[in-house]
Amino acid sequence: MASITYQNFFKLYKKISGCTGTAQTESEEFFEIYSLPVVSIPTNKEMIRKDWNDQIFRTSKEKDDAIIEKIIECNQSGQPLLVFTASINKSEHYSDLLNKKKIKHIVLNAKNHEKEAEIIANAGKINSIIITTSISGRGVDIKLGGQDESEKEKVKKLGGLFVIGTERMESRRVDNQARGRSGRQGDEGNSIFFVSLEDDLMRIFGSESMNNILEKLGLKDGESIDHPWINKALERAQQKVETRNFDIRKTLLKFDNVLNDQRQVIFGQRNNVMESKEANVFADDFINENLNELKILKSKKLANPTSDDFTKSFKAIFGKSFDDEKVKEISNIKDAELEKIVKDKFLKKREERISLLGKNEALEIEKRIFLQLIDQNWKLDIQYLEQLRQVIGLRSYGQRDPLVEYKKEAFILFENLLNKLKTELITFLINVKVIDSQEQDNNFSQKQNKKFNELSTKKIGRNELCPCNSGKKYKHCCGSL
Repeated sequence: MASITYQNFFKLYKKISGCTGTAQTESEEFFEIYSLPVVSIPTNKEMIRKDWNDQIFRTSKEKDDAIIEKIIECNQSGQPLLVFTASINKSEHYSDLLNKKKIKHIVLNAKNHEKEAEIIANAGKINSIIITTSISGRGVDIKLGGQDESEKEKVKKLGGLFVIGTERMESRRVDNQARGRSGRQGDEGNSIFFVSLEDDLMRIFGSESMNNILEKLGLKDGESIDHPWINKALERAQQKVETRNFDIRKTLLKFDNVLNDQRQVIFGQRNNVMESKEANVFADDFINENLNELKILKSKKLANPTSDDFTKSFKAIFGKSFDDEKVKEISNIKDAELEKIVKDKFLKKREERISLLGKNEALEIEKRIFLQLIDQNWKLDIQYLEQLRQVIGLRSYGQRDPLVEYKKEAFILFENLLNKLKTELITFLINVKVIDSQEQDNNFSQKQNKKFNELSTKKIGRNELCPCNSGKKYKHCCGSL
């Protein structure tokens, strides 16, 4: 009932703002979706981290060998390392490679997420090696030397925390988050990414052009290349992914905006009902609207006596309150008389509820019925729209814009929803019957006594079911010795 996209959820707030270190690459999306400009603020202290050019390899094995070699080189000098992977499976893979070399390290993934902050905070210790996924440790400051301040200067001399990316992620923002774990608050630091043409990003978006470049440069097996041109080519591949993902989110948002317009109307109506002290005014308005529509149908019937639209509509709303003869009679009377008969019947039912329950309770029942109808029909509406959204893309085969088709269908559906609420509320209120619980209990007792009186004159076999409806045989229940 409360399905909503993050974008439209954030837009419910009167003011939106944010602060992050990696928004610059997503500035276009922030402006287009939220109309928010991205402003870069200079760092508190000058950033002196060294961001090395990416190392490009032909195969994953060559890349893995180079990564392990780099880890061993840094570890022998004592420099702390933070190795980033794209998934938990990849982190386990590099852990296995390090275990074969008998290098002590920590793997940070879902298995020890409870100690995540503590492990990341100590990632700046001498000889520390932590293998983690790209989402771990965000928001945690990694202090050089860990909790021991005396080690800070030693780590600085070693070059600070060294961040190794085992591949380029699909988004530049995620890569920047990884780099940003090192060189905080003016500390020394290093970062480097190792890439192979067999990585998912390169394989799907950039390997063919990249492979041509490597061939021209005469790259041999086992050799790597680092060049600003390569970095730019990688960024272009990432931009392709970001553009594709942004288009997906933008399309999703366009579809959700259709639902969001309906959501605002329904929830606005619902809030009005909840906050209203006189919920009966909604029913009064609805009965007038229903009567106006019935008058139009009745005039059409007079022009075309064979038409039965009026009879069907009248029976659908008030059928249980008027018999067939009365409905036939009503179809031939004047509009003013029709209005008087229906309103008198409706108000009589309301007066019955008020006399039995009191005015406040009777009005509360009207309010609750209306709220329940809104909730039930709204849930059906969004379920249908969700199913429609999943299949509406097929209409593009008929040279139709799926979004336009979706808007048309959604508009018709929403009109039907509003009309259904008007008719169902009146149908409920004019047909609902409030029963006094004491009277109901007395009627039930009388029926039960009558039933047992009938049974008392009848002989019951010991193997027959007991008449008390317990489900047991008579000899094991009321007829037990």
